[in-house]
Amino acid sequence: MEKSNSPPYSILLLVLFFSSSSFLSLASSSSILNDSTISNHRSLPHHRKKGGHVQYVTHNVLHYGAKADGVSDSTPAFSQAWEEACKSSRPASVHVPKGTYMLKPIVFYGPCQSKMLFHVEGKVVGPKHYWEFGKSGFWILFYKLEKLTILGGTYDAQGSDYWACRKSQKSKVDSLCCLQSITIIQSRNVVVKGIKSLNPQMFHLAIDHCHQVLLKKLYIEAPTRSPNTDGIHIMSSEGITIAGAVIKTGDDCIAIGPGTKNVHIRGVHCGPGHGISIGSLGLHTHEAGVENVFVTDSVMTRTQNGLRIKSWGRKTTSFVRNVVFENIAMENSYNPIIIDQNYCPYNKNCPGMVNT
Repeated sequence: MEKSNSPPYSILLLVLFFSSSSFLSLASSSSILNDSTISNHRSLPHHRKKGGHVQYVTHNVLHYGAKADGVSDSTPAFSQAWEEACKSSRPASVHVPKGTYMLKPIVFYGPCQSKMLFHVEGKVVGPKHYWEFGKSGFWILFYKLEKLTILGGTYDAQGSDYWACRKSQKSKVDSLCCLQSITIIQSRNVVVKGIKSLNPQMFHLAIDHCHQVLLKKLYIEAPTRSPNTDGIHIMSSEGITIAGAVIKTGDDCIAIGPGTKNVHIRGVHCGPGHGISIGSLGLHTHEAGVENVFVTDSVMTRTQNGLRIKSWGRKTTSFVRNVVFENIAMENSYNPIIIDQNYCPYNKNCPGMVNT
């Protein structure tokens, strides 16, 4: 979306409430795995908690052949460590010690026998060249898991050469891989805490068809002009809490897509980026809507947009209802508040209708 010619604004938004019916109860952190389920960061090298709580059976990726040199392919070692941990009848962890580990696309499959902890103390990087990722659409995928905690570490997909290729070969963009960095699909009772995501090819963190997910203390960064690098992208999910995040990226800081409800967002510092968006919605005639979204105590700084709801201009079953934006501060945001019912980002083959 091109920048508006309107001047930037500084604004404090106290309450903006969208509703087509009475406001429903939102998911809260009390209904999701709370902090007591996450081991204290300093105690995690031992993978146990004081007071007789969770004690994890540890699977160190170095013991499976991983190399902390940032060059050797550690994908087989990570896969083996996960497979062994997943079989454990006791809570188990995959532990990634300090160092830099190169990973090609990998899937951490569930369901597992017990609680799982994926704990990274070091840094995980993608291959140097984008074509080494293949065309799976995912870099690191967690699939069909329950009671999963992803804790700590830096994830750098090194997406700059992909962005450059995409810019120089716009007509061939569909043939490129365009991966999401960290993706969680069809999972329940998940905590993601204290991770840093850098330079994805596309989305940093994607949540799809999940229930009860807590995202806490995240740091997300990519260059301002990196294309389609949404910070957190949520689709077809329920009971999502984002509690504290710094997001600096080239697209939406947070995007909430069709089929999503009961979302609670607080303590987000967004910018640069495209703000917090609901949509786009209505791309398809038969499509689910978005409802029960509460955003509070957040800051937008040097963003293209602040708070946005966008839908394609065509008849659709999709909808937006029961949305509250409260106590939002904006500084130098070009479009502080947008409700766009005729969304068409490239002005090509636009439906030409207003979605009501």
